[in-house]
Amino acid sequence: MATEEAPSGLQIHPMDQFIVKPLFGGDAIHWYTPTNVTLWMGLAVVCVVALLVLGTRGRAIVPSRVQSIAELAYGFVYKMVEDVAGKDGLKYFPYIMTLFIFIVFANFLGLIPGSFTTTSHIAVTATMALAVFFAVTILGIVKHGVGFLSLFWISAAPLVLRPILAIIEIISYFVRPVSHSIRLAGNMMAGHAVIKVFAGFAGVLGVGAVFPLAAITAVYALETLVSFIQAYVFAILTCVYLRDALHPHH
Repeated sequence: MATEEAPSGLQIHPMDQFIVKPLFGGDAIHWYTPTNVTLWMGLAVVCVVALLVLGTRGRAIVPSRVQSIAELAYGFVYKMVEDVAGKDGLKYFPYIMTLFIFIVFANFLGLIPGSFTTTSHIAVTATMALAVFFAVTILGIVKHGVGFLSLFWISAAPLVLRPILAIIEIISYFVRPVSHSIRLAGNMMAGHAVIKVFAGFAGVLGVGAVFPLAAITAVYALETLVSFIQAYVFAILTCVYLRDALHPHH
């Protein structure tokens, strides 16, 4: 009995671009195996160092383009930390600045055709979100002791509602790293998947792929904006959580 051949036609696999693969061949991945995630995270770190260390080492009075970008990024994040977390939060500015710049470069590197978007993986974003969660929680406990629990006790609410609101506040507090990580990974994955779908249509239609190419251009431009916005959202939420740790009283 002859076997039926699979019908040829449109085959688009938008999620294949997110598969983690070993850099040097093979299929087995261990904790020490260099992968495409390792490579592109390493490149993001190199870009951070190039911008913030090498690009500003001259500290010229008339800055170069790289130094100007570094200074703009520095001023932008510094102002954000000061406005959201207050003067007390400025001592933690280097950590938030590093997070922001790393995510920006990781997102933008993922826009290069054939690259890998490390921030589309929940393992990467969850690690950063958990680091923020544990850091601000430990900071709040060390700084305020038992008084940190006042973060969950809304004294402005009617007395009868305070225990219920406290439970809601505790649940929402421990959900923070989940929403913090999924928001970034979900947005980056969705945008790249849509681009891949339209690219698949363009490949099938050939010279007649006017609409898919226009759609790819539009989505790519939107994804460029989203790449920056999501880094900003991650950083500003970190500032909000830091403010709660520094000033837990409602």
